[in-house]
Amino acid sequence: MPSPKAATSEESGSFSMDQIIAGDAQILSSQLQALREKLFPPEAKKQLRRFSSGEAAKLIGVTDSYLRHLSTIGEGPEPEKTAGGRRAYTLDQIHALRQHLAKAKASYMPTRVGNEHLQIIAVTNFKGGSGKTTTAAHLAQYFALRGYRVLAVDLDPQASLSALFGYQPEFDVAENQTLYGAIRYDSAQRSLCDIVRPTYFAGLDLVPANLELHEFEHDTPKILADSAHDPSDLFFARVANALRSVDDRYDLIVIDCPPQLGFLTLSALCAATSVLITVHPQMLDIASMNQFLAMASDLLAVVRDAGGNLDYDWVRYLFTRYEPNDGPQAQIVAFLRNLFGERVLTAMMVKSTAISDAGLSKQTIYEAARESMNRQTYDRAVEAMDDVNREIERLARQAWGRPTP
Repeated sequence: MPSPKAATSEESGSFSMDQIIAGDAQILSSQLQALREKLFPPEAKKQLRRFSSGEAAKLIGVTDSYLRHLSTIGEGPEPEKTAGGRRAYTLDQIHALRQHLAKAKASYMPTRVGNEHLQIIAVTNFKGGSGKTTTAAHLAQYFALRGYRVLAVDLDPQASLSALFGYQPEFDVAENQTLYGAIRYDSAQRSLCDIVRPTYFAGLDLVPANLELHEFEHDTPKILADSAHDPSDLFFARVANALRSVDDRYDLIVIDCPPQLGFLTLSALCAATSVLITVHPQMLDIASMNQFLAMASDLLAVVRDAGGNLDYDWVRYLFTRYEPNDGPQAQIVAFLRNLFGERVLTAMMVKSTAISDAGLSKQTIYEAARESMNRQTYDRAVEAMDDVNREIERLARQAWGRPTP
């Protein structure tokens, strides 16, 4: 069946720009919903694939033969047997194996203990297309795969992270079901615990987004201009206060910030304990990042003077969509490494068709099955993504005072 076509002014008379845009949005929304129902029927839920015994062993940090031994003697969850007789584990079962092994060696469970603080990583950039959401999604999933308790917060009104986790913002996320519900200024404010949603990724929860988040950008200037407003109720503390209410439930929170330096982003940066800035190594993107840094420093200085907490465990730049054979990109990478030193991550997120192919079906490279694409391309993409996230994990462990793997 052919897709509906937007009416043009030549076909149906003159329309104002708001009417044209509204019509296009309605058509696109209906087609996205139709595509979603085709990929995921209404009664279906997005599910995470099972992991081979070798993959499970690698995630836990044991040998495949040891997992086989545990299965043989009936310890731990019973894996599913494939048609070929191979063992396959769900992520829930992998977490259960970790808990079983942790009875003898606590390090198999990486969750925080004692005085280790909740880590809140803000992933941000001023410019769209820098791989910000891709970075946030893979980082959150990486930590969940390794047994950490993770909350992903979609703070971008475009809601790309939410869509990746199977929530289409205009259909699945109703009023007051985003972080705005927990940070709004009126009596409709609700607890963040009531907004958090579980995902199909065991150990990973989500605070979804939609266009409602824009309301915080509109409300805050009005509140600041209101003489009756309590001056101790600081806008930049509202995200931190909301996240503090779930402190005991998670080890790490990953925030996908909006690609703009508004009140939401400033609030997220004040809530964060660490900041990851994604950088596409192109000169126009670097120039845009320079503007972002200059503006951010000015605004954050004002926030700091007003009492905002800007003491971070770490701040790092991550190169994304990097093409190893691109000479100009290599020059830009060398240029920024020379300027910023250790604040630039050693590992880079390499541009890969495997990540693009997985994205066509709203999957990450961690969700996609190896046999669904060219295996060498898949392996290279996973290795590069693991290198990036492993480096960030080392930073997180250092912040906790733990030895790094």
